[in-house]
Amino acid sequence: MNVSNNQSKTISNTKLSVYQMAAAALMTAVLCVLGPLSIPIGPVPISLTNFVIYITLYLLGTKLGTLSYCIYLLLGTAGLPIFSGYSGGLAKLAGPTGGYLVGFIAMAVIAGIFIQKNHGKTVMSVLGMILGTLAAYAFGTIWFVFEAGCTIWYALTVCVFPFLIGDAAKILIASKLGMLIRAALQKAHLLDSI
Repeated sequence: MNVSNNQSKTISNTKLSVYQMAAAALMTAVLCVLGPLSIPIGPVPISLTNFVIYITLYLLGTKLGTLSYCIYLLLGTAGLPIFSGYSGGLAKLAGPTGGYLVGFIAMAVIAGIFIQKNHGKTVMSVLGMILGTLAAYAFGTIWFVFEAGCTIWYALTVCVFPFLIGDAAKILIASKLGMLIRAALQKAHLLDSI
């Protein structure tokens, strides 16, 4: 009888792990669909990638949300055309705007910690998304300066300033939409195993 209970717990733990991986894979797929959609306005296009990451963090938490993005990053680096403008490959990651793609990892971790610890507290979640976005901006801008051989001021004027209003809107929308979707999924007991 004890062996049966242990086997049941092991199977239950396996199902939990499979469920979590399936949820992460689903959000990676959403990133793969929405990530390439972009509006080119200069060296760095406007994309939905950071918005989808924010929503993912609301639904999956810090670890699984960051894992979901890292899988997306690996798929794009391997050559799948899932980065902005339907591009992909190591050249995109190593190019002048690749630092923003890598910086999104830091953004996911920072924003995820704030979102996960402060469910229902919009102000703290928004603060986390702002701090995470600033970390992504910092990493991406430093990389852009290094790769493009330009000044920090130039990099800020083409890679950061044009995105401030749009990213602020994405943060505000994600803070409301993320909580609404999370509440609906919790009510349906779809997040019980995450």
